[in-house]
Amino acid sequence: MSEVILSREGLRARSAPLWLDATRKTACSFVSHAHGDHIGRHLEAIGTPATLALMGHRLQGAKTVHRQVEYGRSFRIGPLELELFSAGHVLGSAQIRITVRGHRTVYTGDLNTAPSRTAAAVEVAACDTLVIESTFGHPRYRFPPRSEVEDRIAAFAGEVLDAGVTPVFFAYSLGKSQEAVKILGERGFKVRVHPEAWAICEIYSAHGVRFPNAAPLSPEAEAGEVIVAPPRTREFRAWNRRGPIRTCFLSGWAIDPGARYRSRVDAAIPLSDHADFDGLVDYAKATGASRVLTTHGSADDLARELRARGVDARAMNPSPQLELF
Repeated sequence: MSEVILSREGLRARSAPLWLDATRKTACSFVSHAHGDHIGRHLEAIGTPATLALMGHRLQGAKTVHRQVEYGRSFRIGPLELELFSAGHVLGSAQIRITVRGHRTVYTGDLNTAPSRTAAAVEVAACDTLVIESTFGHPRYRFPPRSEVEDRIAAFAGEVLDAGVTPVFFAYSLGKSQEAVKILGERGFKVRVHPEAWAICEIYSAHGVRFPNAAPLSPEAEAGEVIVAPPRTREFRAWNRRGPIRTCFLSGWAIDPGARYRSRVDAAIPLSDHADFDGLVDYAKATGASRVLTTHGSADDLARELRARGVDARAMNPSPQLELF
């Protein structure tokens, strides 16, 4: 009988009260990272110290009991032997390996195989069955080298400042904003950060990530400032009081044609905290998994491409239940 099943409500263990990245309230859920589509007000949450700190900030008032687990430390829930590995996605992000009766299944959560300035490098978690995210699992999603992306970010900021205009980078408040702040600050730019993203920066700082030349955004404009803010603040009226601005959206989706027009910005640069197509394929092979299950995003595309490369792969379908091992 399978030990882990995928039901309409999400991925869970059969023989222990453990869910994986559940968003509905559960008795106990592993939380791979603190983005909103992976967290919930559970009775108990298992995750890295950084992830649980970020989740606590985002779900203030929740009475969840936090069970902090460091990378590489084995622990048990019932018959399940569990271990966390870095996922490289955002601060504290983790994969989980579940071993039962000698069979190892790894659930990646969101995964990033490229270099990051604010998250621990991804670890390859050897396994028999791999459950891997496929946000950018279509072959058209191949990102430029990270160094090139960072150069483009710095070039945009410099060119806009040279024109006497304020550059505003729109980046998701958790993860992407902190990457942008660190990239720009380490290049010597005076970075001013929207309060929503700055609160996350402070949690990052408490876990050892430093942000040189950065400070929270003040009500009044400052000469030579570069602003980092969440995308939803694009219509923020206060921007009008800061004089002329030019905007840039930072996202892996910037690789799509017309991304800047859809995002209503002046530029779009593919800074991503997810693995691209090649990164996902390479990671799946590196784990040594004999079976790969793809989930989220381009799951069908990634599974098809893996099969073409000789990997036993298929996309997850949440209805009906799917046995993982």
